[in-house]
Amino acid sequence: MSSTGAELHVSGLQGLTKIDTTMGRTSDVCADDSVPTVRAQNLDELHSLQVKKSAPSTPRGSLTPKGGATAGTPRSDEERQRQQLQSISTSLASLTRESGPQVVRGEPGKVPIASVTGRAAYDPRARFQDTSDSALKFTHVLYNLSPAELYEQALKSEKGSYITSAGALATLSGAKTGRSPKDKRVVSEESSRDDLWWGKGSPNIEMDEETFLVNRERAVDYLNSLDKVFVNDQFLNWDPENRIKVRIISARAYHSLFMHNMCIRPTPEELEEFGTPDFTIYNAGKFPCNRYTHYMTSSTSVDVNLKRKEMVILGTQYAGEMKKGLFSLMHYLMPKRGILSLHSGCNMGKAGDVALFFGLSGTGKTTLSTDQNRLLIGDDEHCWGDGGVSNIEGGCYAKCIDLSKEREPDIWDAIKFGTVLENVVFDEHTREVDYSDKSVTENTRAAYPIEFIPNAKIPCVGPHPRNVILLACDAFGVLPPVSKLTLPQTMYHFISGYTAIVAGTEDGVTEPTATFSACFGAAFIMMHPTKYAAMLAEKMQKHGATAWLVNTGWSGGSYGVGSRMKLAYTRRIIDAIHDGSLLEAEYTETPIFSLHVPTAVDGVPSEILMPENSWKDKQAYTDTLKKLAGLFQKNFCNFADYEVGGDSNLTQEILQAGPVFDQAS
Repeated sequence: MSSTGAELHVSGLQGLTKIDTTMGRTSDVCADDSVPTVRAQNLDELHSLQVKKSAPSTPRGSLTPKGGATAGTPRSDEERQRQQLQSISTSLASLTRESGPQVVRGEPGKVPIASVTGRAAYDPRARFQDTSDSALKFTHVLYNLSPAELYEQALKSEKGSYITSAGALATLSGAKTGRSPKDKRVVSEESSRDDLWWGKGSPNIEMDEETFLVNRERAVDYLNSLDKVFVNDQFLNWDPENRIKVRIISARAYHSLFMHNMCIRPTPEELEEFGTPDFTIYNAGKFPCNRYTHYMTSSTSVDVNLKRKEMVILGTQYAGEMKKGLFSLMHYLMPKRGILSLHSGCNMGKAGDVALFFGLSGTGKTTLSTDQNRLLIGDDEHCWGDGGVSNIEGGCYAKCIDLSKEREPDIWDAIKFGTVLENVVFDEHTREVDYSDKSVTENTRAAYPIEFIPNAKIPCVGPHPRNVILLACDAFGVLPPVSKLTLPQTMYHFISGYTAIVAGTEDGVTEPTATFSACFGAAFIMMHPTKYAAMLAEKMQKHGATAWLVNTGWSGGSYGVGSRMKLAYTRRIIDAIHDGSLLEAEYTETPIFSLHVPTAVDGVPSEILMPENSWKDKQAYTDTLKKLAGLFQKNFCNFADYEVGGDSNLTQEILQAGPVFDQAS
């Protein structure tokens, strides 16, 4: 063998050969392209090299309150995390103990990021009285996780969690696929009792404070018994001067991601100064309430205590309970500050003209408020204050049933990584969603951050509205396609919140059914509807806004005889409202409802503007008109006895703006 080659040495050890490949090697034989091995002694160390801490993002400068999130003395990461955990421990504290549980940040089984021992100082007399199994363990807190982290948690721990072909997280909400309004309770206590709407027609079912504390204890004990809980610290309301800090403590990654999308997401700098929340939700999810507890009518209970600034959820995993619970809170807090809370869509034109859209399901609120030529401020919940309008939320909660890219391209494109898809059905192999499938529920939903909409206005604020649009899908076919409302008429129709749905019967006969929902969101309001209506009229008068009643329903007859209003006509009407041309039109008045109808709208056939003209059977029109007017009057009996400051004049003024006719004629 050549002296320049590798030499073969044979050892006598068990007859095995050992090849020496180093002897005689020169640098020109081949290049050494090997790389150093990783600097880790075990897999945990290797995995720790895989991720790095996030650099703080830039705060929303123009939205930071004075003396707000960027103010304060700099603190170390350790001190900041300790204070965050101490605050969370306080939130999770049982009312029977002096302090909260022992909490640790990070997932069970991993090296904790930080921990806080929430137990009180040693007291021999209380040593055994204050000790329980949950008090002896650490509660692992998964704090403000990112969507990617929450995906991992859901896929690992929650059955029914899948990634769809579009990248969204598909989840199941369990037995409940919608809200449980009959199981919602509001504590009747001295600080808020006189402000709230109670009794006939009200969504507020009272409970006493003691029962609330029983349910709170049950939820807190359940959450503390878990190996891990999810904690979200977030904001409500894009108006920085009236921002509300909320904390959501939940048992599921699905719930945490849902609220991450629906609430306003704080920057890392804002989290450093978050401190004590203004309101806390304890979501125990599937864990039921005790049905033997006073005021309980099922295993589900959704309880709000305005004095304690807390909400408890037991026996339902439907995430919409959290969203709408916080909306109810805003319906109480904001009017107390002179700010009107609204269940509406909101968009803004290029000239800065803002429009509010009110409407119940099926009226076209989402379709008409989502306009490629206008910026979307929000799709569902808003505030109207001294500085203009602001979105309450940081996301959108869209219906998915029969969703298609052709009809709703913005919603379709928003369903991607980070979006939560509730209760949808998908192909087991391709994971493509079938939005027409109602196997789980018809109430399939998508929750996504508002910035997933291309023309969303960020920050979600705007000037005072120029137009207020009340949408009704009138299946009776007697309301005009558009009418301009006076202020008393605006209050009347806002309080009524009318639409009509088509209900099928077993033998195939269909007929319209009137639906009324006060303020176009009766399930969520806390005060009497007249309070919100009066605030709306006051702000409209002060800022020069005009109200319009737009019928997206039937024309030329009721459902089954007439035809549905063409969407193209409705869009031309909305465009004429936005550009101000309808304000210059000539108007005529309808019978009974006394609505002011334009004689001409560009692009809309004049014969359909006055409903009577499009009906072949004039007597049938009159009879149907009187029928609908009677339904309006019957519904308004729920509000007719309301007094403002002991004075019923406002209510009487509103009543006079409703339909007037002789029922005997």
